[in-house]
Amino acid sequence: MNLVKDYISLIPVLASFMFIALASRPIANFFNRYHLPIISGYLIAGIVAGPYVLGLVSLELTDKLRFVDEIALGFIAFAAGAELYLKELRSRFKSITWITLSNIVIVPAIGTLSILLLADYIPFMQNLAFAGRAAIALFTGTILVARSPSSAIAIINELRAKGPFTQTILGVTMVTDVAVVILFAITSSVADTLLTGTSFGIEFLAIILLDFVSSVLIGLALAQILILILKLKMKETLKLIFILILGFSIFIVSKELRHASHDSMAFEILLEPLLICMVAGFWITNYSKYRASFSHILELGSPLVYISFFTLTGAALQLNILKDTWLIALILFLIRVFAIFISSFLGGIAAKDPMQYNRLGWATYITQAGVGLGLAKEVGVEFPEWGAAFATMIISVIVVSQLIGPLLFKWAIVQTGESFTKAKHNAFDGANDAVIFGLERQSNILARHLQDHGWNVQIACLKSSLPEISKELSSNDLNIVDLNAIDLSSLASLNLENIDAAICMLSDTENYQIAKLIYKKYGVDNIIVRLNDGKNTKKFHDMGVTTVNPSTATVNLLSEFVRSPSATSLLLGESENQDIVEIEVGDKTLHGVALRDLRLPLDVLILSIRRKGQKLLVTHGYTKLKLGDKVTVVGSHEGLKEVSLKLRQSKSETVNPSPNAK
Repeated sequence: MNLVKDYISLIPVLASFMFIALASRPIANFFNRYHLPIISGYLIAGIVAGPYVLGLVSLELTDKLRFVDEIALGFIAFAAGAELYLKELRSRFKSITWITLSNIVIVPAIGTLSILLLADYIPFMQNLAFAGRAAIALFTGTILVARSPSSAIAIINELRAKGPFTQTILGVTMVTDVAVVILFAITSSVADTLLTGTSFGIEFLAIILLDFVSSVLIGLALAQILILILKLKMKETLKLIFILILGFSIFIVSKELRHASHDSMAFEILLEPLLICMVAGFWITNYSKYRASFSHILELGSPLVYISFFTLTGAALQLNILKDTWLIALILFLIRVFAIFISSFLGGIAAKDPMQYNRLGWATYITQAGVGLGLAKEVGVEFPEWGAAFATMIISVIVVSQLIGPLLFKWAIVQTGESFTKAKHNAFDGANDAVIFGLERQSNILARHLQDHGWNVQIACLKSSLPEISKELSSNDLNIVDLNAIDLSSLASLNLENIDAAICMLSDTENYQIAKLIYKKYGVDNIIVRLNDGKNTKKFHDMGVTTVNPSTATVNLLSEFVRSPSATSLLLGESENQDIVEIEVGDKTLHGVALRDLRLPLDVLILSIRRKGQKLLVTHGYTKLKLGDKVTVVGSHEGLKEVSLKLRQSKSETVNPSPNAK
């Protein structure tokens, strides 16, 4: 009861801190503009607000708000477990296993040995006995293993990275963050034994095993409780609150159990709260039907949790200690980079990965964040004599890793060619332009179809594969360009900066090369590929390319005629005086205007809106336009012309090339 009263009394303190935490968001956004991780911005905002700069958050306040750390750490552990989705890791299981094993053996070994050698140069370690130095060295070596799944996922999404190298990175990052929590649980037991002078033996190993098994079993039980909460019909905000409370309760229970066992038993029961929460998140993600719901709730809560946790972490940094340990922190960072390079290289060799992956893999494992910070702060709480100084030193290493790691991560992905970052495409220039790759009868008919609808069309053909019918086709008035090869220098002759569509009708290998170059260099949204082998569909779709499979297209078309003859006739241009077009909103004055306020012609209807290249909105009268929206409109030719003028289109793509279009 007294414990509950203590936490209730802290509500006003928490409210005042939340105002400071929310104010850190603009600072974080400022740093994010310069491609720095947003959590680094929160850390910097906390440092500025902390006791050593502006003094808005005092040392006393950071001590009182320690429960905020525990609430956030439970949430972060749930999220880390949820990221370990087995179905996505199976294809690269061998590489993930070898590199992870190499990391969790070599990095702690090098880190531990380095700290023991540097102990005389670290102020807070100089007066400690060997047992204390060994405990700190073990904790350091363990925490240096930690990664940042959130940073990895953010960078992969930003680069739209796909491929075996990317799969391996993500898998190793997720599995390593689970492994480091298990290592930490073992390290905590060893460190506690060293500091209390307890002898090592079978009893000691049995206690470690008991603590580990107990943590896993409690994690599984917690997963069942979470599943019951996810089943309930209530708002996701309420479910998020319950999840936060459950994660926090695990920290309270583990702490109380440790104290109770210390007072009444011959040994301490050391449950690992992070491991418990991580096991629960892992189980829900892989062995329940609530993975999507759980992930969505975690995504809903992450902004507030990360703001609170990282701002408080920055405020709690003891800058007076940092000025004495910054050089050691920098040396530790360099040692960590060296250890990661050795371990990832050797792991890749053992897995027989391509040498390019082995040379570059280390650069993707530098980032550190939530779990590493959580472990450092947990040590700070459990060992108050030197814990705060230790946490400050380790957090400094993590901050440096978060500033440099993402830049190295991006560089490595780009070097392997698995980045599919879209280039910025030029604005609509007033005319619709298309390039068709491949010279044959179908491309000839398609080009004429598009020309009938006012498009400017080029047909590009490789000189090395000119077909026999090329003379017949080249005798007409089509604009045909011969390419020496599929590379950027050859594509430059096509003036692709302003094209609105690219249609690839060569072999699948050539189509993929062309689509990749056009997407990354010119940022063309509308790339269509005629497939030769349906097995290649996925790799084109991963790039955001539209595919047409001739072997199934006719069957699908006949099916559409049977199920919806009127709509299919309209799409194929067989309905007189009607058409479907996609128009890009280019008038800035229409940004934020509801569709019902547009006063469209009576014979025109807006079907849908495609926003930011991906999101498809089924519209209603209250849907508001945004600049750059792609609006699909159906109606008469005259009505569509009027709508195009009203929206001041940036792009207009005729979906059904009707021969009757004006």
